[in-house]
Amino acid sequence: MTGRFAGTGTLLRLAARRDRVTVPVWVLVTGLLVVSMPRTLGSVYATAAERASVAASMNANGSMRALYGPVSGDSLGALTAWRAGVFGAVLAAVMSLIVVVRHTREEEETGRQELLGAGAVGRRAPLTAALLAAFAADAAVAVLVAGGLAGQGASGALALGLGIAGTGMLFAGAAAVAAQLTGSARAAKGLTAGALGAAFVLRAAGDAGTPGGGSALTWASPLGWLENVRAFAGERWWVLGLFAAGAAALTGGAHALAGRRDLGAGMLPDRPGPAEGRLGSAGALARRLQRGTVLGWSAGFLIAGLVFGGMAEGAAEVVGDNERTRRIIERMGGQSGLTDAFLAAMAGLLGMAAALFAVSCVLRLHGEETSQRAEPLLANAVGRLRWAGGHLAVAFGGSALILLLAGIGLGLGHGGGGGDLAATVGACLAQLPAVWAVGALAVLLYGAAPRYAVAAWAVAGAALALGWLGPALGLPQAVMDLSPFAHLPKLPGPGAWDPAPSLVLTALAAALTAAGLAALRRRDLTA
Repeated sequence: MTGRFAGTGTLLRLAARRDRVTVPVWVLVTGLLVVSMPRTLGSVYATAAERASVAASMNANGSMRALYGPVSGDSLGALTAWRAGVFGAVLAAVMSLIVVVRHTREEEETGRQELLGAGAVGRRAPLTAALLAAFAADAAVAVLVAGGLAGQGASGALALGLGIAGTGMLFAGAAAVAAQLTGSARAAKGLTAGALGAAFVLRAAGDAGTPGGGSALTWASPLGWLENVRAFAGERWWVLGLFAAGAAALTGGAHALAGRRDLGAGMLPDRPGPAEGRLGSAGALARRLQRGTVLGWSAGFLIAGLVFGGMAEGAAEVVGDNERTRRIIERMGGQSGLTDAFLAAMAGLLGMAAALFAVSCVLRLHGEETSQRAEPLLANAVGRLRWAGGHLAVAFGGSALILLLAGIGLGLGHGGGGGDLAATVGACLAQLPAVWAVGALAVLLYGAAPRYAVAAWAVAGAALALGWLGPALGLPQAVMDLSPFAHLPKLPGPGAWDPAPSLVLTALAAALTAAGLAALRRRDLTA
């Protein structure tokens, strides 16, 4: 390959080597999440009558349609596409955007791309290699899903696998465009993640108002295209062409933009300084840098609380007389009444999601260090502890804020009464010790072993997977106890609760944070 694409194969092999652990793990987790669903759903809804009943109940409940989409059929394959299709597609999209941004904008931001460009590397080669790496990962997901679900129907399995992979490829193209428009990897990831969030909201709004996936809002979202493929329910193969056309258009647009900008710069101009207002301390700078993140998560948690709260009263209707489903919800949310158990389960889910926010804010320290923005700041009269403390205040204080808003949304969505509001706020804030423990582990990893700080994402993701899928998969309690969230009280619910586990987790978070800060003081900054 010569000219503008010279060196693409070499860069693709380099990307495969750098991602040899993270991408295969991501592919396996995404694929196994989908292919494990028939077994789980088959144990919950063992008969055709039960499956038909739950399909009818879900399609009649606007809140459930907003969360998962409509059910297109009552076979195990159709229920799998309904239950896991959208979430599998979201995971594929996140994987794709991370891969593309890592091998494009991050390489430029760190200066490595300039070194590579001094060799026999064409102008379009890095972008092309990044896209091919993402496309290959998405294709692997498609093969895993299609092969794993072939027993439910080869045609439906292939359609679902291609739909999930098509979503990933589409957002790989979107990430490639964002990498050309913005001047930083963080902005490129945020822009693409915002587009993914907007796609989810559009699909949810369309499905909430119109059953069957026929709403114009649903068709405006790539995630809505996935459900309209109708895997295992009379496949619409032509819908897959929308993914191909969208990915091709975005990929072509990214290549066109790549030839119109300077290396290291984005098409969108940076805002000129100085920043408005006073930044008189390291803490004020940290708040300024992370305020967009906090505002975005706050709005998302408030909306999620409202949606989950509105679903609570319909939980009993959806569960009906299915004892296995009741046991799953009670395992997630406690042995109180079904409505309280559902609210407790949703509070726990929001808490596990808040751990992702905490990890994100803590690892902003790592991003500031590796991009060499921390070194000029620390060369002044700013100590490392003051610098790190500003970001940690955002991480731990912001966690409390978003969970407070989630609790308010949960209470208002459920009924809005004073008692409901106090109970749901308390249930969400009760998740804080576990959230702080996960965030504190990220502090320790960053302070002591910055090369492995990214492993904090795996810890938060594992806690989320255990809490969300563990009860449905019937995992032993010893495995569930590996997550700090398994030791928290199941609120709201009657009766007294033991504060000891919460206090132990809070003390553990404090100890891990102190150890991480002590390690940060002793080590050299990343060169």
